[in-house]
Amino acid sequence: MSPDRTIEPREVPLGGLRGLKVHRTLPSKEIPLIGAWCFVDHFGPTEHRMEVLPHPHIGLQTVTWPIEGRIRHRDSLGSNVVLEPGELNLMTSGDGVSHSEFTEGPPGEMHGVQLWVALPDATRRGPAAFEHHPDLPRIEGEGWAGVVLVGSFAGETSKATVHTPLVGVELRLQPGRHEFDLDPDFEHGILAVDGAVRVGGRAVPHRSLEYVAPGRARLALEVDRPTIVMLLGGEPFGEEIVMWWNFIGRSHEEIVEAREAWEALAPRYGHVEGHGDQVIPAPPMPHVRLRPRVRRA
Repeated sequence: MSPDRTIEPREVPLGGLRGLKVHRTLPSKEIPLIGAWCFVDHFGPTEHRMEVLPHPHIGLQTVTWPIEGRIRHRDSLGSNVVLEPGELNLMTSGDGVSHSEFTEGPPGEMHGVQLWVALPDATRRGPAAFEHHPDLPRIEGEGWAGVVLVGSFAGETSKATVHTPLVGVELRLQPGRHEFDLDPDFEHGILAVDGAVRVGGRAVPHRSLEYVAPGRARLALEVDRPTIVMLLGGEPFGEEIVMWWNFIGRSHEEIVEAREAWEALAPRYGHVEGHGDQVIPAPPMPHVRLRPRVRRA
């Protein structure tokens, strides 16, 4: 299993070349997943609006967590929800779904994270679903407070649906050293959301993600000022995945099929109301065969 290491972010436009800039740490070349978490985008703080037209997904769950700003989510299931800071949206794509996300309201600061979870083979071809969780478990200790997005942490369990053993927590830390119990069967990632953090004594720069290998039952986090971090973890995902654009499959052929279905506006993905016929077209397939993501570290 990979030793602990720091994954530095890369800047990517969300929803097109002129889209909202996000800082992406997963997937990385060395570590494609942490548990079933396979995609970590951190956006803001910024006044750039989120304007992401309908686009498709297969084989995954999307997890949206705003820290500042409001986001309107629409999907092909008929959902039309305004997501507020401190609330969670979780959408399960199953074999096909489409959705859009737009900043809601007047201009203002946007800040948050968007995450993907790879679905296991047993459920990845099931029906699509959407969950909105306005009341998540709150936890606190001396000098820190948190919210359990998914899974269980510090004696509290989220009602958000997961398909593999996972944990996702926002932690707000006051200056000092804080120790937390971990599930030693999980691998973990600590995202430095709004400032640098020391993870087990190791300095992790702002926006970077620290990978923590399985076997750790307790972890110390240290900060010099009030700081938000995201703790993500799960049992190592035992299935190989092929990940391209907005799709997670198991083979090159499956991705090609999913892309062609989207370009044909196949019923598989449904229709998102409120945007007319506007959608994000799929990019061209690469000129090489897609291969499974492999851990290289």
